[in-house]
Formats: sequence, C-alpha cells, structure tokens
Amino acid sequence: MGSPWRICAGQRRNVRYVVEHRTGSPDAEGTEADGPGAAGSDPDARRLALLMHAAFFLLLGASLTRFLMRHPGEARTPWIIALSITLAMLYLLGPVLGSRPTPRRVAWLGVLVVVWMVLVVLAPSFAWCAVPLFYTGLRILPPRAALALVALLTVFVVAAQLRLASGFDPNLVLAPPAVAAVATAVFVHMRRQAVRQRELAARQRELIDDLLRTRRELAATERREGTLAERQRLSMEIHDTLAQGLSSQQMLLQAADRTWDADPEAARRHVRTATGIAERNLAEARRFVHDLAPADLAAGGGLEAALHALAARESAQAAGAFTVRCHVEGAPAAPLPDRVQSALLRIAQGALANVREHAGATAAGLTLTHLDDRVVLDVGDNGRGFTAEPEGGGGARTVRGHGLPAMRARVRQLGGTLTVESAPGEGTVLSAEIPLTTTEDPA
Repeated sequence: MGSPWRICAGQRRNVRYVVEHRTGSPDAEGTEADGPGAAGSDPDARRLALLMHAAFFLLLGASLTRFLMRHPGEARTPWIIALSITLAMLYLLGPVLGSRPTPRRVAWLGVLVVVWMVLVVLAPSFAWCAVPLFYTGLRILPPRAALALVALLTVFVVAAQLRLASGFDPNLVLAPPAVAAVATAVFVHMRRQAVRQRELAARQRELIDDLLRTRRELAATERREGTLAERQRLSMEIHDTLAQGLSSQQMLLQAADRTWDADPEAARRHVRTATGIAERNLAEARRFVHDLAPADLAAGGGLEAALHALAARESAQAAGAFTVRCHVEGAPAAPLPDRVQSALLRIAQGALANVREHAGATAAGLTLTHLDDRVVLDVGDNGRGFTAEPEGGGGARTVRGHGLPAMRARVRQLGGTLTVESAPGEGTVLSAEIPLTTTEDPA
C-alpha cells in the first residue's frame, strides 16, 4: 500500500475546516460580533448582532423623530437630543470594549442603561429601545443578573406606555412582559444551542484526532508487519537457494579434498560441480538484487521447464549416485501466477536439498499435477525416512530444521496446505497443494 499518512496533515486541515464552519469554532463562545467590523467567528451570532444594532438605531431615531414632531420647542427638547446622541455614542462604544464580560464591559452596560432610563423618564416614547438592550444584557451578564436587568427594563417600558396612554389598557401592562419573555426565551435557547454546537465540535475534533492517531498507528503496524513478512520471505529465499548451494559446495569441496591424492580426476569433477553451483548461486544473488524472482523462472520457460531443469541438474551433480525424475500431469487452464510458480520451485529446491543432505536416497521424483482449481507438487524419495511430526509440533529447533517450516510458511501465504508422509525405512513424500482461486496476483 502507499504511504497513507502523508496526507494526514491536509486531511486534518480539511476536517477541521468542515467542523468549524458547520458547528461553530471552538472559540465561538463569547465572541459574537458586537457591531460592524467586529471579528465574530459565529456567522449566526454576527448576523443577529447586526440586526440588533440596526434595530436599536432605528428605534432610537424613530423615537427622537416622534418626540420632535409632537413636542417641538419645549424646554426639555435640547436635553432629549443631547441624551439621544449620548446614548448612540455609548452604544457605538460597545464593540471597542470587546465582547467578554469584563468589568469595563459591565460598567459600560450600566451607564448605557442609566442614560436610557433618564431618557425614558423625560420622553416615554424611547421605551421600545429596550428590546436591543435586552439582547445586550443577556449576552454580557450572567443569567441571573441578565434576567434581573430584563425585568427592570420591562418595568420601565410598562410605566412609559401607561404614561403615553390616555387611559388604562391591559395590553400595555401585559404585552411588554410577554415580549420580554419571548425575547429572553429565544436568546437563551440560541445560546444553549451554540453551547451544544461547541461541545459537539469539541467531541468531533477529539474523534478526528483519535481517528488520525489510530490511522497513524495502523500504518506503522502495517509497515512493521510488511517488514517482518519481507524478512521472512527473504530468509526463505536465501535458505532455499544460497544456503543450500553453499552447503552443496561445502560437501563437494570436502569430498574433493578427501580424494585429491587418491583420485585426482574425481576430485576435479567435484570441484567443477562446486563451480557450477557457485555460478548458479551467483545468478540467484543477482536476481535477488533485481526482482527476487528465481533464476530458473526468469529464463522464461515456466514452472514445468524450471522443474525439469532442476531435476536434470540434481542428477548431474550426483554423478549417478542420485537420480531425480520430473513428471507433469495435466495442463493449467491459465498461466500460473508468478507467486505460485516461485513458491513451488523454491519448495522443490528445498525438498531436494533435504533429500540430498539427510535422506540417503538414490532416487527422487518431482510430480506436478494441474487440477481445475488447484495445483499440487509432490516430492518423493526412497531414502531412510523419519518419524513425521504433525504441523506445529513442538520439536526442538536447529539451524538445519528451518527448511520444512519455511515451506509451510510459503504454502500458507498462498492459502494452501503442506503434508509430509514418512516412516523410518520407507522414504518420504512431501505434497504441496495450492488453490488457484485465492492466489491471483493483485492488480
């Protein structure tokens, strides 16, 4: 697989963008926009703040216009105008102080409310400017203090409306508290929704961080497993080729050393055979460097040709003391996957090396059988045999005991089975069966 974590940083940025723009930034609490140009991070809060600002100035201008139209030239008119301008300037000062409930911010709200109260006492028509002040107080003050402020503002609104009325009207007493209650409920609900969204965003960020961390850990685990699997595969490749060849060279050179004086021609023959094995080992080593495919398969003849060449080579090396025959039954419906061909050739090489080194056999046979859904390789000999242990048996391991476990691992990786039938004095038959439905090379 490719490196799945090289894009983690980009994924993390994209995911954070989606979370923060759908659910609100983690810093959205207390950062609603207070006016034009304020750096609010919550679009809904910013739009609501702009609406309330516009409503405040619209109500303030409408109230001042109504007063001037109905009470022109009165002695209190200059005071009303001055207080209106002062209230507008104070309201514009709010965004400069920020949106946090700091002492300066609370003091500003207190002065703003006091100026509005004085203005309402002088001109009751300014009472409806209280609605934007509801919003400001609910946003800045703690819940209890905000509710107390809303109640106070509502009382002033009711008193102002009764002063403007020509007689007692129940609507003037009940409508302002109802409006204040609805406005408060809507704002509290919106604030709770914003808190829930921030909590949800925080949980989503934690889940995203956990997911990214888990994927990094999974990628690291897969890399470690891939490294271990590659090490195991290379160990099997080296054991079945270079190690077996070096073992054969050692035996031939030792035989040549023993017969050098008594039979120089036999000693030279052993040396020539060892030289041939060294050449093939060199070819295998070079193949490892290039693509780790068996050199016999790289020649292009396929598995059958490679097995025939292996049998002929083993027979020639033994100079008549050991004969290997190869037989192929059936034909594959489709070319065998490269992994299957390589595994079966390595198994044949390892099995014949074990026969030559341990079995004391004079003959061995390679039988490759092509069936509809599987391929079977049988390696049999007429050697001394042994007591076969079941797969997974807990026998003592030695360096020379690596061959059979390596063969089992090769077959298991391809979804197949390896069986060994043997008994003392009756030879050995090793059978590797590999299904063809689960061993196709990945695209």
